[in-house]
Amino acid sequence: MSTEPEPTEETEPGTRGAAPEPEGTEEAPEQEADGAGGGAAGTAESAGGGAGESVSEKPGADAGEDGDSAGVDADAAEKARLSEAEAELAAQRIERERIARRKAEKQGPVASGAKLSGKAADLLAAVRAVESGAKPVAAVFSEPEPPRRPAQEPVRPRPVSAEALGAGGSVGAPAPGAVEAVRRVLAEGGAPETLAAQVAAVLGEEADDQLRADPWQLLRVTGVRPEQADGFARALLGAECAPDDERRGRAVTVWLLEQAALAGHTVLEMPALVTALAQRGVPDADAAVQSTIAEAEALVFQDALAPAAPEPAEDDEEEAERPVRILVGLERYALAEESLADGLARLINSVPKEDGSAADWERAAGSAEGSAAELIRAAAAGGLVLHTGGEASLTEPAALLVAARGLGLRAWAATHSPLGRDRFGALLDEADPHAPDPHAPGPHAPARQVATVAGLLSGAEGPGRDADGAFDLDLLVVLDAPQLDVETAALLVESLPDGARLVLGGDPAVLWSAGPGRVFADLLAARICPQVASRRPDPGPLGELVSGIGIGELNQVEAPGKEVVIVPVRDAGEAVHRTVQLVADSVPRAIGVPAEETQVITPGHGGAVGTRALNAALKERLNPGPGRFGGFDPGDRVAYSPAPGRTLPGQVVKADADGLHLTCSGEPVVVPKERVEQSVRHGWALTAHQAVGGRWPAAVVVLPGDAAQALSRPWVYTAFGRAERHLSVVHGVEQALPRAVAEIPAKPRTTRLPVLLGAQTPTSG
Repeated sequence: MSTEPEPTEETEPGTRGAAPEPEGTEEAPEQEADGAGGGAAGTAESAGGGAGESVSEKPGADAGEDGDSAGVDADAAEKARLSEAEAELAAQRIERERIARRKAEKQGPVASGAKLSGKAADLLAAVRAVESGAKPVAAVFSEPEPPRRPAQEPVRPRPVSAEALGAGGSVGAPAPGAVEAVRRVLAEGGAPETLAAQVAAVLGEEADDQLRADPWQLLRVTGVRPEQADGFARALLGAECAPDDERRGRAVTVWLLEQAALAGHTVLEMPALVTALAQRGVPDADAAVQSTIAEAEALVFQDALAPAAPEPAEDDEEEAERPVRILVGLERYALAEESLADGLARLINSVPKEDGSAADWERAAGSAEGSAAELIRAAAAGGLVLHTGGEASLTEPAALLVAARGLGLRAWAATHSPLGRDRFGALLDEADPHAPDPHAPGPHAPARQVATVAGLLSGAEGPGRDADGAFDLDLLVVLDAPQLDVETAALLVESLPDGARLVLGGDPAVLWSAGPGRVFADLLAARICPQVASRRPDPGPLGELVSGIGIGELNQVEAPGKEVVIVPVRDAGEAVHRTVQLVADSVPRAIGVPAEETQVITPGHGGAVGTRALNAALKERLNPGPGRFGGFDPGDRVAYSPAPGRTLPGQVVKADADGLHLTCSGEPVVVPKERVEQSVRHGWALTAHQAVGGRWPAAVVVLPGDAAQALSRPWVYTAFGRAERHLSVVHGVEQALPRAVAEIPAKPRTTRLPVLLGAQTPTSG
């Protein structure tokens, strides 16, 4: 198992972290990490011999769009306006504080449910020692293990006020003096001084002293690699620097777990972690893991390989052991996964609020058709329901929302992106003949009660929160559920009031979330709640093509209206030329879709046919200009990342002293000039991860010859599925495309959610 971010794209606005990736591909173990436009490339060349490796800021970490703060009262909400990204980061900080409280409440050892020996026993003893404050002793294992606690009442995140963000609306900005002190230490160790602000923000108070005491703490900064931290440590420590230094072992262990999270894992199996440590030159990998656990920098778990199997009897003379796997993970993700399991169990085991009689719900279901009726009945009876299907199936959650509102429920929907929000809002208007006109003029135009997930959590969109900090709603339908990572899902679930209903819907065949976890897939596999599979197929040749890809078949489809066109190319230069020709001339002329409504999708950012090369060529043809505003001109299409893992397509309006002015889905956004380089890219061409959640009238998918290794069935399914009316495929990978569709499924992710759910909830038939 790889612990580096294989399933992720190169770091970009809209992805988490600065995971390296090779030029020209989306999914690969080690590649260039750069910010928007490559502005941070090369800054780490002096950090200990890591020549040619780049260190970049986390893109979009503190950039955001202006929105109303979820203030405590109406006056505060009127006066305080925060950016969406700042509010989202503050909400995540509150969630981390809540998780810390949960950890402090845990008095017993980590639940095991099995008898352990050897390495597993040593690891489990280490973490128990941390929790108890004593050294691990063998006698600990003779005590009976406490059962897993039932789901607790959640500690819900409160609305974020302007005051909570501190002066100037910044989130945790380090003091200038602290930054300067860190800068001196970095200079002494030969590391780029431009990292000072990041180091100070990550390490907190007395960051300079921490860095002197443990130079490998530099690895906590996004984009720094072990060989660079080693060079920095050699410069500071001199002869004291050694490969077997405990500090190095701990730092590399944490770094590998962070890389695993970028690849989607919430935890790593012990053998995989030990192997990766050995590959990174850690002489005693077992000792490094134990030291990391003893210092509370990671948590260790052991999960039964067959959770449904009965426990061995206490008096079993043969000491039969239950097979388990030992897992190690960062506290942030492991406890978020536990929190999510607790919240989901609360929804499943609680009785939904009685809004409308059973007869009323049945009448609503009777007026619907097929799978929509099944979805309404399932939502009436249970607190958690899963709904699967393609684009055409969105009419079914729309029918549920219309029925729920008709019964008096406060019902809302949430999507991954603003494009999805607007598309589903239009669908709701069609589904509800009594809905007011959403385009009515004036400030009192009615809302469609559809928000983005990020806007819902930050308070910039949605119904707001009640006095207890819970969402002020009775039913929440989350679309694009495969894009939920464990932290976002935990925040959503714990924000739901008691008695609320949650419907998670989406297409299980698309790419998974940019963040760690595979929440939707794990829930489907766990079978702990009703599941409604839509029987509504996507129409036309495009629907037939994409549906076949979903089951591993790349079929030839009849396309009398040129819905699907294959354009073979021989090399990278021809691929770029044909892509520009399609967007600027062929598709507008033959299909009637203008260039501004056509989206180019390619596997990666680097290389001769990556997003950077394609965007440069498309800009030269469609909106030439000097790029005087940080490389951008008015009219440029852009991809803006207000926070890691999110991408908002938009357009440049102007630039002034306040920053770069954009319009994203009709909403004005101002990106401060110091954040433009890290959070804005040109957006004529996107990667599939950036494009997920959006659809365009026409899509041009570019598959250059060097992208063959990046292709998989979920990638092809996602990329081809972004087209509504027309799909052009610039095809240079020959047989790699059908082979990827038939043979390369999604890369596995190691998570604990199914086991955690199985301990608290019964399996649904």
